[in-house]
Amino acid sequence: MRVFRLQVNGDPLDVAAPEHWSLLEVLRYRLGLTGSKQGCDKGDCGACTVLIDGTPTLACLALPATLEGKDITTIEGLRPLHQKAGGQGVDPVQDAFDRCGALQCGFCQPGMILSTKALLSDNPDPSRREIQDALAGNLCRCTGYTQIFQAVELVADEVAGREPRKPAWAQAREQEIAAASPKEEPFQPEHGGQA
Repeated sequence: MRVFRLQVNGDPLDVAAPEHWSLLEVLRYRLGLTGSKQGCDKGDCGACTVLIDGTPTLACLALPATLEGKDITTIEGLRPLHQKAGGQGVDPVQDAFDRCGALQCGFCQPGMILSTKALLSDNPDPSRREIQDALAGNLCRCTGYTQIFQAVELVADEVAGREPRKPAWAQAREQEIAAASPKEEPFQPEHGGQA
């Protein structure tokens, strides 16, 4: 056993745990913070992602002894930290994920949201490709990623004060409707005179 001095979600904590435990095990089994999911336990799935000093980090591969003095943010900390900074309700990233239906089973959601939070902190206006690259370490078996990418675009647009981008399917549908609509000719009087 060892006592780790950790800073978790803004709170300084002394946590006793076996020295060989990963940060994920300490978070889940000592602190009761179960939002970080225990998926692969080898760094492949991203379900255990937390932010260490703002950088996405796989908690299953991180040792608590190396994290003393660093800020650790879990999914449970986003709302309180957002509110402490003057925001209302949930963090805007959490809200966008909810509004876009960017989850199904929810297992990947904490890692996706925290990775998104880090991306938008570094790059507030990412392209679709940059979003895909930033979330490449987070696997989702349910959604096919489209709604996840749309949620990231939505929060980026809203924070920038822009009209949210329409999803590709909505743009395609508008084009189909426009192409199928008959073109109306402007009214022309019959004899070239006034009607």
